[in-house]
Amino acid sequence: MFTKNINFKSYFYKKRQKLNSKILNILKKLLNEKSEILKSLGSHYVSSYDKKILKKYKYKNEITLIGMGGSILGAKAIYQFLKPKVKKFFFVDYFKNSPKKNINQKNQLNLIISKSGNTLETISNSNILIKKKQTNILITDNKNSYLLELANKLKAEIVNHNALIGGRYSVLSEVGMLPAEMMGFSAKKFRRLNVLIKDKIFISKLISNVSDILRLIKKKKTNSIILNYDKNSDALFSWYQQLIAESLGKKGNGILPLISSMPKDNHSLMQYYLDGPKNNFFTLFFVKEKFSDKIKRDDLIKSHYYLKNKNLSDISFSQFLATEKVFKRKNIPFRSFIINKRNEETIGDLFIFFILETILLGRAMN
Repeated sequence: MFTKNINFKSYFYKKRQKLNSKILNILKKLLNEKSEILKSLGSHYVSSYDKKILKKYKYKNEITLIGMGGSILGAKAIYQFLKPKVKKFFFVDYFKNSPKKNINQKNQLNLIISKSGNTLETISNSNILIKKKQTNILITDNKNSYLLELANKLKAEIVNHNALIGGRYSVLSEVGMLPAEMMGFSAKKFRRLNVLIKDKIFISKLISNVSDILRLIKKKKTNSIILNYDKNSDALFSWYQQLIAESLGKKGNGILPLISSMPKDNHSLMQYYLDGPKNNFFTLFFVKEKFSDKIKRDDLIKSHYYLKNKNLSDISFSQFLATEKVFKRKNIPFRSFIINKRNEETIGDLFIFFILETILLGRAMN
């Protein structure tokens, strides 16, 4: 077990002791620093927004979140992974035309997020999508910028973005937690760093994982391919993709994270993964679903009766296990995550694991 809701295993390497000690020392130094990033991952972090803002706009049922990259991907990942039913969220991280139909202004709220306040795409979309009579909240650095000026002009609510936290690391700060709390979730349930760093199994898995990736990079395996068996985790891995690529892609170094949708890519890319160039390592990711449609026996042809009473999640999990088996047999390096339950703690633990992984890799690679 990785945590109570996450099974994690890695078949990369077995002899890691020397490298593990190095990573452990880096982690100890990191945890002793007064880092705002690490603070935001723990339960004692104080967000810059007043809780009154949640009550004030509780009646707003349709929320449009406008942003790019780290300003939007974390909230999008939470919404997609946890599937809240309280409010409808619309995520605009592409150029969006103004909707043709009339929107009920009473139920609608715009949440605009940009650390710099000068992001071109966010400015462009805000100009087209925001109307004067709408309710607007803006999260940005407390410094002169286009969007801060616009917020003052529109008399919008302004929430300060923590200037010491880069956008791609900001998911558990106000950037991700204000939207999450508007979805009906509790920020404290996501922020579990203070619990996880006391968990020997979590720390052991984190360190051996980082050691494995460093050895893979040394062997020129720099394509990190994520075989995602859960459609509701697409945004999570888009967030992870930016985190890894933008943090480590420097000075001729880095890892290229690529997201592969399963089982679709079994029929298009798996041949390449199995017998193509050996410069890849893999992450297999699966979420167990409680409710999934079952195969109807009456509609089956006799040759496929073995599928009777199987649900779609069972079939997908069998494919996941088969991929693990063939990768192990062919000595293809991989790690796998099996998620037993969707909740704030689960996705919060994944955010924390991947953020720590990225920082440790960066420091180990200088």
